Parts: sequence; C-alpha cells; structure tokens
Amino acid sequence: MDLKKTTQQVIQISKEVRKFIISEFNRFDADAVEYKGLNDLVSYVDKESEKQLVKGLGEILPEAGFIAEEGTGSRNASGYNWIIDPLDGTTNFIHGLPVFAISIALMSPEEEILIGVVHDVCQDHCYWAAKGEGAYRNDTVINVSSEASLSKSLIATGFPYYAFEKMPLYIKVLEELMQKTHGLRRMGAAAIDLAFVACGRFESFFEYNLKPWDVAAGILLVKEAGGVVSDFKNGNNCIFGKEIIASGHVHQDMQEIIARNFYQ
Repeated sequence: MDLKKTTQQVIQISKEVRKFIISEFNRFDADAVEYKGLNDLVSYVDKESEKQLVKGLGEILPEAGFIAEEGTGSRNASGYNWIIDPLDGTTNFIHGLPVFAISIALMSPEEEILIGVVHDVCQDHCYWAAKGEGAYRNDTVINVSSEASLSKSLIATGFPYYAFEKMPLYIKVLEELMQKTHGLRRMGAAAIDLAFVACGRFESFFEYNLKPWDVAAGILLVKEAGGVVSDFKNGNNCIFGKEIIASGHVHQDMQEIIARNFYQ
C-alpha cells in the first residue's frame, strides 16, 4: 500500500464531508439532538457524516473494516480497520461552539496506526500523517513544541461525562498542573487537542475515558511530529485503553504527575 497516496485520498473524503458538516452547522436545530447516554449526544449530522465516510473509505480499501462511533460498518477482526469519528466535539457543534473535527485513522492488523487525518472543520485546517512520512497541517510540516520546561507549558485536557468515581483523583492531577504550568485548557474535542500538540500549540494533552475514534488519528500525528504518546502508566495501551498522555518534551514530567495522583 502506498500510504502517502492513500492518505491524500482520505483527505479528499474528509474535505467533502466537511462541506456537509459546515453547511449543517450554519442551520442546525438543537431539537434534533438525541441522547445515547448521560451527556452523550448525537445528531443526524454525526450519523450522515459517518455514512459518507464509510462509503468513501470503503471504496479506497474495500477489505478494511470499521470501528466507528455511530456503529456504521463492522470491524475486520483480522485485517485493516478504519477508526473514525465523524464529528468529534458533537456537544460543541450542538451549542454553536466552533471547535469540532473529523477524525480518520487506518489501523493495521497488528493494531498499528498507519494513517491519521484530523480535519478541523471550522478553521478548515487538515492535519495529516502517514507512518514514516512526518506530520502536516495542510501542506506545512508540523512539529511538537520544543519547550522542555513544564513551568512554561500550556496543557490540554478533557472532562469525563461518566465514570465520575475517578473525579477526585483527576482533580488532584489538575490541581498540581494548575500550579506548575502556564495553565490548562479544555477544548472539548480530543482530536483537535492532539492535533494542537502535534503542531506545538499545546505541550501536552491528557484525558481518560476516551474511545479509539477519539484518539487513533491524533496518536499518529503526535508521533510523526516528534512527540511521545503513552497511557497513564507509561505503557502503550493508548488506542483501546481509555487513557492517554501525548506530549512533546515534557512527557516524563506529565507522566509522573498523573501517575502519582491518579494511581494512589
């Protein structure tokens, strides 16, 4: 497979789906919202975008399966799989906050991410990477921040909307980072958080209770941009392990603070 060529095909599909999402954003009626669970929202825009992605990606690689947020398609247990979030940041979208993205990744049978595309819908910035080819924003090479001091770092995180029993430990992490960094930001779309780490806007991003489609594409972006990605225990279970730290040169400091507070 020519990864770079395939990535360009994926980017074209993301551009077409972006047109649909942005057109609906300008006229969206909040009464069209459905609830999948507590604070877990979905709309017809998510569903239709996913159908368009599955159709387009299926034409690129017919043998690949799908791991998709809204359940379109099915996983190929022994082969390639597309991991897709048609609208990462649905809550932002519904409330008219212009921070949401399309996230597309291709995972090998060995569960290695080969392609990652995160399309920031409102800014129309497409972040992309193919394994071994570096990371890009549109046509520009991107790299993680060169900042090595946590005290000069801006950190991104997210707030869980379930499994609140872990919240006291999470707050302890936030409390320490508030005192040791330039600050914390919560964008509401993990794919964008990871893209912003990859291009050096954030020095690190961490969150728990995430799904594969939230992080798969962004993981490759950060790695190809020169960053480090791990779970909270400094292992490699980031795609399916529901927790992630992605950083430039402050990763060890981040990992130590999170492990010390979150796993007591």
